[in-house]
Amino acid sequence: MRQIFFFFLFILVIPMFSQETISGKVLNDQSKAPLAFVNLGVAGKGVGTVSSEKGVFKLRLNENIVPTDTVVFSHIGYATKKIPLSVLIQGTAVIVLEPLPTQLKGVVVKYKKPIAKKLGRKGKGLGLMHQNFYSYYEKDIDDRLSKEMGVRIPVKRDCHVEALNFNITSNQFKSVTFRMNVYAIEGKRPGKLLNTRDIVFQIKDGFLGWYKVDLSPFDIFLEKEQKEVAVTIQWLKSEKQDENSKYFAISTKLATAKHFFYREKTMDEWVSRKSKPSFYIDVVYR
Repeated sequence: MRQIFFFFLFILVIPMFSQETISGKVLNDQSKAPLAFVNLGVAGKGVGTVSSEKGVFKLRLNENIVPTDTVVFSHIGYATKKIPLSVLIQGTAVIVLEPLPTQLKGVVVKYKKPIAKKLGRKGKGLGLMHQNFYSYYEKDIDDRLSKEMGVRIPVKRDCHVEALNFNITSNQFKSVTFRMNVYAIEGKRPGKLLNTRDIVFQIKDGFLGWYKVDLSPFDIFLEKEQKEVAVTIQWLKSEKQDENSKYFAISTKLATAKHFFYREKTMDEWVSRKSKPSFYIDVVYR
């Protein structure tokens, strides 16, 4: 009888979770200052978002969620925290993340004549194919928060990353804020995050064409032993031009290999596709 009671309780709780929104705030454990653009979500369930610039978050749950799930909070420079959903569902949550000790990686610089190189797709083609951040299932602009897409980049020599470039073919936003991430390739998918600093940039006034992000201040070094990495951009915040705005796209083309990666929400599984967006990095071989 007791087992039957818990079974029906479990069945009742799942629909309740699917209509629920968890809200709260993320703070620095030491300074108690709000943490902007913290990734949070339930791994592999299509549930994820990022905190606002003031550290505030609203995490929408769906029908895939069960009471035993765990929400993961992750941010560069801080220890990852996992909190049971059953705890967060009880009310507005205040999450504190502990800063990690700063570790500077030693880099041996060989004094040779630097050679500039562009890694990735440098052309934009005829503009007939586009990779859009919008999907049919999204009803609100906040549904896009934490969505991430990018490309596989070969690494044949040690190099310093100077800039990121991508060609915007559609942009219906007054401003869009992105985070750039660099991942090691593990099992043919993006794996360990290689960034040691948060790289956040903003695109304003419906900009179209090749957009360049200066990365020289961030000291990003790639090593030939890595063989290849994934370079991505993650949607953090946006402001529409008007109430109907929804499109932000990058030119792309079909490919024979899976160069393109995307995931709908942070913590989701990566999906790869046989396409090649106009997306490359400027590097300097040393």
